[in-house]
Amino acid sequence: MEKKRTDESVQVPDRLAKSKSAFEYQREDKKLRKWRKMIGVGGSDWKHYVRRKPNVVKRRIRKGIPDSLRGLVWQLISGSRDLLLMNPGVYEQLVIYETSASELDIIRDISRTFPSHVFYQQRHGPGQRSLYNVLKAYSVYDREVGYVQGMGFIAGLLLLYMSEEDAFWLLVALLKGAVHAPMEGLYLEGLPLVQQYLFQFDLLMREYMPKLGEHFTQETINPSMYGSQWFITVFSYSFPFHLALRIWDVFLHEGVKIVFKVGLALLKYCHDELVNLPFEKLIHALRNFPDDAMNPDKLLPMAYSFKVSKRLEELKLEYEKKNGKLPASKARQKQKPLA
Repeated sequence: MEKKRTDESVQVPDRLAKSKSAFEYQREDKKLRKWRKMIGVGGSDWKHYVRRKPNVVKRRIRKGIPDSLRGLVWQLISGSRDLLLMNPGVYEQLVIYETSASELDIIRDISRTFPSHVFYQQRHGPGQRSLYNVLKAYSVYDREVGYVQGMGFIAGLLLLYMSEEDAFWLLVALLKGAVHAPMEGLYLEGLPLVQQYLFQFDLLMREYMPKLGEHFTQETINPSMYGSQWFITVFSYSFPFHLALRIWDVFLHEGVKIVFKVGLALLKYCHDELVNLPFEKLIHALRNFPDDAMNPDKLLPMAYSFKVSKRLEELKLEYEKKNGKLPASKARQKQKPLA
């Protein structure tokens, strides 16, 4: 089992490495000092700072967490650090002494997870072994969810920034809802939460971009054709690392609404092209966005401009009522104050 890595030795995604000017280095150094002061040694000041200055924390996270601190900050904002401290030895027990019904499925899928990334390229190498351990441990920890392929991309992203044990507890925090709504419904049989999110996203898209919504109807495009992986892997499946990481910074702090916002921003950014494409080209474009749309400094400010929290709650009630999960009278009662 992998020894715990320090923040300084984290495997940094290849595509983050770019040539920088002296000015950029100075700016990053200043940003890093601000963040170190904010979190304290090993995160000791974090909770106090968040209570005192929540808006400063939100603004700084939206600008991007310094890469050398990303692993630690992700653990702090997700609640996973607390889970780790409350459960000493549990991860080791799951990895070494337990067996999983999903072991063969995990082994089969590991080579498909970030196959172009250097950390996961070596067959049975340290990256693939760590990924196997984390996924196997989770499939034992939560036998109802077990293992689903999309989980590999989430665990794989986490392992680039933290040890196996830290990545495992962050996966637990996400799926069980330590801070935000639980994600486990994305991976349960029938993918119930994926169905809800796609319903919500489709209606949001049609409200914000009616012309595009009408074109999608004419071309028989539905969100499951392009948006499922956005939610299942939180953009870690086919999006460039430099964008996925910035989305994950915000996702861990603000929750799943950022996935809706980024999805809307992508469609808005490419709106004028998408409304003129026939079915085959439309599907291709929705799965292969242009490079300029992948610039986080362009895309994320556009995403933040969408205000979706209240509407998502309304659409969740509408979905539950439509699918018989909520009595109609209760749905009306809950919706009344929002009208």
